Amino acid sequence: MRDVKSYCGILLDNNNRQPICRFHFNYATQKYIGLFDENKNEERVPIDDLDDIFKCADRLKATFDFY
Repeated sequence: MRDVKSYCGILLDNNNRQPICRFHFNYATQKYIGLFDENKNEERVPIDDLDDIFKCADRLKATFDFY
């Protein structure tokens, strides 16, 4: 995990070139999880609470497969 000013990044092997996801909790009304595709393009998916992360499990596992 690497915390920066605008998000909290989850990295593979503490390598910023291998992001798993990003948590954007700084917004007052809506929280987001940033999911990556094979080209490392981030898609922000809105979440209401932390349990919504489990809905993204397949995409998170697919990100591990890219690396």
